[in-house]
Amino acid sequence: MDEIMLKIDNVSKQYKLGQIGGTTLRDELQRLRAKRRGEEDPTKRIGAKDYNKGETFMALNGVSFEVKKGERVGIIGHNGAGKSTLLKLISRVTAPTSGFIGMNGRVASMLEVGTGFHGELTGRENIYMNGAILGMTKKEIDSKMEDIIDFSEVRQFIDTPVKRYSSGMYVKLAFSVAAHLDSEIMIMDEVLAVGDMAFQKKCLDKMSDVSKSEGRTILYVSHNMNTIRQLCDRVVVLDHGKVVFDGDVEEGIGVYMGIHDNMKEYVELRCLPRDPEFSPHPVTMTSLEMLNTHNSLCNVGDKITVRLLCDSERNIEQAFIRMIVKSGEGTPVTMMTTEEGIHLKAGGNSIECTLDTSRLVPGRYSLSPVVYEVNNLGVNVNLDGLKEVMGFEVAVTQGFNNNMPWMPRYWGYFYNKPIAFKWREHRGQS
Repeated sequence: MDEIMLKIDNVSKQYKLGQIGGTTLRDELQRLRAKRRGEEDPTKRIGAKDYNKGETFMALNGVSFEVKKGERVGIIGHNGAGKSTLLKLISRVTAPTSGFIGMNGRVASMLEVGTGFHGELTGRENIYMNGAILGMTKKEIDSKMEDIIDFSEVRQFIDTPVKRYSSGMYVKLAFSVAAHLDSEIMIMDEVLAVGDMAFQKKCLDKMSDVSKSEGRTILYVSHNMNTIRQLCDRVVVLDHGKVVFDGDVEEGIGVYMGIHDNMKEYVELRCLPRDPEFSPHPVTMTSLEMLNTHNSLCNVGDKITVRLLCDSERNIEQAFIRMIVKSGEGTPVTMMTTEEGIHLKAGGNSIECTLDTSRLVPGRYSLSPVVYEVNNLGVNVNLDGLKEVMGFEVAVTQGFNNNMPWMPRYWGYFYNKPIAFKWREHRGQS
């Protein structure tokens, strides 16, 4: 049985909006005096809502999951979903209102830029302080000091007070400390977004390495789905303080991106909002329908037939349909266009298009239809367009990729036929 490093059991966190705290003693006494007299709070900001009647907010509501040793778990969700609150509870920054959090090991966390650093201390002194907090001796910290400084890329400023560091330097040193000091659980909350691209890659490689070689458990929060793919082998999706998904990375990203919301075989388009680039639009797409799929599902190699209904204000001789295909997290994957111009008459029109998905790998995708015309000067002019209005899924078929799981984070979204290698044994002459 794999060792459990972290257990979250029915954890909830409730905050009282406007609760006393966070101001000076004088302010609190003024507030208390006004409350007893039935007067307005003198410390309340202009235009702020009055929360003195005990209104509460559930930042987390019954969250439960377990993390095993060596797992790299991504925690994703929209702003306000409860991700940062959860990490603060795990890091013991604050306590849960109810529930249980059990940890099997020491925690090194980066919850925001500069967490755990004292601005008046130098970088070197902060390294010693963080190591001491984790229970390490000076000798143990000294043995890792050079590795920490080399990885952080701030050797020139290591004996300068960190209050003079830029946000990028803060992150480099803080991550280096968290990665090299002895801890069984690493917690990262979106802080890598501050660093440059080269350092982000360096950090992701380091986290992956310590997870595999040292068995460290990693909790990683990010809105960048590409880094989630690169690092994590499992995701937990939070929504309004609750766990809505716990499992496969790609499926979890699909849940987070709302791909399930548009998995329909028929979609009304007339009343959907258009971007400014398609307004005003002389052509109005009214509906989009998949004709040869079941529950928006097709197999690898299938071709999808879609029917597009649209109304046109005038006759258009050279109209074209463009279907932009995007992956689960919204990255454009490919584009399919009608080969020949279509004649649209004034009034209603019905157009059927065949989409060749034979090279798309298993996964969830969305369609963004665009109607455009080529004018007398050969210029493409958009007539109407919508983004990610319909989703479909390419299912795994027996024998695909020699029955090996396909990982888009390594190999993309297109499948090419493997090269046939011929093998022949060569023997040296005796």
